[in-house]
Amino acid sequence: MTAMTETNHIHELMEGPEGDDAKCSFHHTMFLEPQEKKRNMKALLVKRAKETCSCTPAKIKDCVLGFFPILQWLPKYNFREYLLGDVMSGVIVGVLLVPQSIAYSLLAGLEPIYGLYTSFFSCIIYCIFGTSRHISVSIFGVVCLMLGQVVDREVERAGYQLEAAVPSALPGPGGHGNGTGNGTEPLCDSGCYAMAVAATVTFISGVYQVAMGFFQVGFVSVYLSDSLLSGFVTGASITVLTSQVKYLLGLDIPRSGGVGSLITTWINIFRNIHATNICDLITSFLCFLVLVPAKELNERFKSKLKAPVPVELFVVVAATLASHFGKLKENYGSSISGHIPTGFLPPRPPVWTLIPSVALDAIPIAIIGFAITVSLSEMFAKKHGYSVRANQEMYAIGFCNIIPSFFHCFTTSAALAKTLVKESTGCRTQVSGMVTSLVILLVLLVIAPLFYSLQKCVLAVITIVNLRGALRKFRDLPKMWRLSRVDTVIWAVTMAATALVSTEIGLLVGVCFSMLCVIFRTQRPEAPLLGWVAESETYESLSAYKNLQTKPGVVVFRFEAPIYYINKECFKSTLYKQTGVNPAWVKAARKKAEKRKLKQKEEGSGDKQSSLPVDLGSEPVGFHTIVIDCCAVQFLDTAGIRTLKEVCKDYRDIDVHVLLAQCSPSVRSSLLRGEFFQQGEDQLLFHSVHQAVDFALGTQGHGAPKK
Repeated sequence: MTAMTETNHIHELMEGPEGDDAKCSFHHTMFLEPQEKKRNMKALLVKRAKETCSCTPAKIKDCVLGFFPILQWLPKYNFREYLLGDVMSGVIVGVLLVPQSIAYSLLAGLEPIYGLYTSFFSCIIYCIFGTSRHISVSIFGVVCLMLGQVVDREVERAGYQLEAAVPSALPGPGGHGNGTGNGTEPLCDSGCYAMAVAATVTFISGVYQVAMGFFQVGFVSVYLSDSLLSGFVTGASITVLTSQVKYLLGLDIPRSGGVGSLITTWINIFRNIHATNICDLITSFLCFLVLVPAKELNERFKSKLKAPVPVELFVVVAATLASHFGKLKENYGSSISGHIPTGFLPPRPPVWTLIPSVALDAIPIAIIGFAITVSLSEMFAKKHGYSVRANQEMYAIGFCNIIPSFFHCFTTSAALAKTLVKESTGCRTQVSGMVTSLVILLVLLVIAPLFYSLQKCVLAVITIVNLRGALRKFRDLPKMWRLSRVDTVIWAVTMAATALVSTEIGLLVGVCFSMLCVIFRTQRPEAPLLGWVAESETYESLSAYKNLQTKPGVVVFRFEAPIYYINKECFKSTLYKQTGVNPAWVKAARKKAEKRKLKQKEEGSGDKQSSLPVDLGSEPVGFHTIVIDCCAVQFLDTAGIRTLKEVCKDYRDIDVHVLLAQCSPSVRSSLLRGEFFQQGEDQLLFHSVHQAVDFALGTQGHGAPKK
């Protein structure tokens, strides 16, 4: 048989009719001529350039409609069918979003009004650029936590003293604080500077996300597996919970940031536990007593309820009235939200000089934001039978950060809890987001000042209660362990690193650890010997199934991973172990036997008894052919090809032939490019293991299969 050159030689065994004593067989060669791949780079580049630079009316229209999806779906809007569901879901989400926006502003270390600004602008902008009909883009707790850590660091670095409570002074027109004008007070107080930092981080995060969409690098999200994201969100939720405990107790302690902030925060809490504000503690307890059962009832009876009960809004209203008429701040020293102005502040650009300081911090915020947004949009699109464009979603979430950063807003992303509420209350299109914006606009123009007396401990309770979904993942650990131990370990490592070290480092640790797990799986894969299923052409693992048969003199081996530089030694050692024959040892034994034979000849000893040990090194190894099932070998690198060459050569030296079966086209192409077939004519490829085994038996004579 000639070596493979321009065509691939695939050998098939064709069986003839059975006789009384033996089965006759023969084989022939099938020539598969590969398709010619025309790789004229110059022509390809010219073609791509023409397609990109061409400017036809149809292409301009498609480009505009693709970039602004609202121009596609809004003219086709069915008012009679969609309007009622969109209005209902928009109002309900808006009502739920008002208290959460105020609460999450506290988490980000910012004024309550900025959370309302953020929710208002993000809903409008996503309605224009987004392709998902159901996701709710607004404030997300984990992103707020990551942003708050950056804000605290930069505020402290700028020389402002970190206060236990969020400053109540708001910037006036032009973004400056309420200075006296006599030069004794700074033009921008800590609250103003904190918002400037948040806006700058938000702007850079949006730029990163738009750049990801432009360069079509949405594939980055595939490195964030479900177990990794779940562990990250759970770990961040533990950090969020810890950061809110001081508000529950009414403690005046600095906010910890950086590595180990969770441990530092708990140490500070226990050191100051004696200073607990009893009024705040009782208020927190009563809010928990109302919110937790109400949330559970909402979830249990969501199929029967047309809309979830907005219990958070009721709690906020009741707590505000109680605080106002009971004068809890004056009488008991409770910490309250303070003045929340109506209307909008003048636009203000991000602080460009802060960009070098926060550019790196914005990377994980941008990645988490777009990963959660894209995954949720694809999940709900699949559920409701429509398609979304991942790159357009990155544009949408990017503009939801870039544009609002000029209007005193901070980072947003899709939020699962509010998306579920939006879907369950009848949302049909993005018009629901517009209705939500109108609800928040009403609060901004009229109602916002009424929340002056709202205690911060109430906002902390709302934040913690909304973490229940992430914290419940601990209950799912036994089920996750049974499904996949590797995914469970990834979840645990990511969660622990995020909670105990920091959110950014936790995300990095999770990505690196999950990649190491993938590498480890390919480094030590399953590699069983295969047996024949009687009366079929199927071969399965001898260690996994009973009643399989083996053919005499033929060993079938499957390696369930790519063969590349990381696991090439594992491939060889596993093959030697499974077959029970290491060619190097056999050659060494034969060489030793030859030396003994020469030595005996030199001594002139012709005794028959002395020749007995000489034959031991020449005993057959028990089989004449090894068939390697390559169906699970996705690719080969140069080290893998070299390893296969070495294995074939080593076994050929001890009179054992190696055949390859079920190689994919890419593997065959790699073997051809690596000149694998120029070593000899016994290195053959087969479409199936059954054909390879029959070919081996045909070349060595036939025998009955043995169990």
